[in-house]
Amino acid sequence: MNYLRGFLPWLVFAGVSAVGWQWGALAGLLSSVALLIADRAAGLSLESRLLEYGSIVYFVGLSAVAFARPDSALKAYSSALSMGWLALIAWASIAVRRPFTMAIARRMAPPQVWHTPQFRHINVVITAAWSLSFTLTALAQAAIAAYGLGAVVSVLVQIAGFVLPVRFTTAYSGRARARFLQQSGMVLDVQEGSAS
Repeated sequence: MNYLRGFLPWLVFAGVSAVGWQWGALAGLLSSVALLIADRAAGLSLESRLLEYGSIVYFVGLSAVAFARPDSALKAYSSALSMGWLALIAWASIAVRRPFTMAIARRMAPPQVWHTPQFRHINVVITAAWSLSFTLTALAQAAIAAYGLGAVVSVLVQIAGFVLPVRFTTAYSGRARARFLQQSGMVLDVQEGSAS
């Protein structure tokens, strides 16, 4: 579940928003900053943290709007806006050749594979799956808000928007990793998480 860590601020936002969307936005912002600080303290490079930086930018903007206008019509579209922003981050990360999943994958993959074309390809495919899911979920959330379909439908769509790419990531990365190891002749020590 290491790959869900980057989405923690978004989950915090969703949970705290039940109290008020402005408090959810502020909690999302604080969570985003805390994750970035924790990564820096752990010695992780911040150059490929597009998800984290994008989350901070979004929550700064949303916090400003939500506190200035707590009754704004945007409140009804906050789920659609959030998923749309995540889609923008994900598609942009592919466009700048830094798929956001690479930062997550580097926490789990041995350093020997980080700069291989296969590792990059796997992460482009996985990031594209997340991008598509975020895009479709944003469109669905906008329709749900526009037609007043209710919180239950919104929550179900939101859950599907994360569960489906998680399942794809798990299945695809397992197959791609096995294929990569077979082609490269590397042996992976599952206990230690290192390749030789």
